[in-house]
Amino acid sequence: MTVIRAEGLYAYYGTTPAVNGLDLTVPAGVTFGFLGPNGAGKSTTINMLTTLLKPTAGRAEVAGFDVTSQPSEVRRRIGIVFQESTLDQELTAAENLRFQGELCGLSRKEARTAAPALLDLVDLSDRGEIPVRLLSPGLRRRLEIARGMIGSPRVLFLDEPTTGLDAQTRAAVWSHLETLRTEHGVTVFFTTHQLDEAEHCDRIAIVDHGKLITQGAPSELKSVVGADLVRLRTDDDVQAAETLDRRFGLTAETGHDGLRLRVPDGSHLVPRICAELGILVRSVSITPPTLDDVFLHHTGSAVRDDVSDKQLLENLGAGTR
Repeated sequence: MTVIRAEGLYAYYGTTPAVNGLDLTVPAGVTFGFLGPNGAGKSTTINMLTTLLKPTAGRAEVAGFDVTSQPSEVRRRIGIVFQESTLDQELTAAENLRFQGELCGLSRKEARTAAPALLDLVDLSDRGEIPVRLLSPGLRRRLEIARGMIGSPRVLFLDEPTTGLDAQTRAAVWSHLETLRTEHGVTVFFTTHQLDEAEHCDRIAIVDHGKLITQGAPSELKSVVGADLVRLRTDDDVQAAETLDRRFGLTAETGHDGLRLRVPDGSHLVPRICAELGILVRSVSITPPTLDDVFLHHTGSAVRDDVSDKQLLENLGAGTR
């Protein structure tokens, strides 16, 4: 079943499109990564899907309800974790959850009952009475995930959920998100520009300049690139490159770190190359295709540096004046 559908979705900053005719389909019960460089339109898209921003054109449905004509119905069925923290720093963890519960329409009794279960969900039961300002960034992020689960949403939206967190804390956040998906049936929709995070997804949509570039399971997307990256260091890299071209029909790039070439099924071909090259091979490595390769394959460029959707468009506009 489809839980998110967007058709011809547009959003403009001035006369420049931040989201440019986006078509998107997200199945229910998956972890869905919305992958692209900052400034690609990810945050703008998530703002439209969560009813925080009205689309300029096109339409979108979340959990079967139109984001423009039925925003209240959409909001009842989603949770949101923003990129920037919106917790009340002076309230305790439990008070933040109870306060949010009442804002979402729970009675005071229902909110008090829900808070301990949500704290337990993200392993914060022993931190419930601690003021948020005393919690580490990682614990605050887990608390925000718990807050996003108030009301048992069908879809949990997260905008760059692990930005600024260390590797260990990021792993813990992903563990909790996986629990939400597998044990609670929640569809997890998150934006990220970090390629390694997209490996956690069941499906990925790659976006750039407001347009959908491609989508599919990580393994499917990487299979399009196909070839493995092989790095060789030899006693004579120039001669080795010539031999690879003449004997194997392979084109190798020569650099300060040796030879680089793309080959299908590198683990099968490399032993033959080493045996028949006729030049001593000092080192060899084989790297399967990565999502970085997928992005480069489809867009012709690497993921851009950190910049917001709005700032990127302002920069583009300045360049055309």
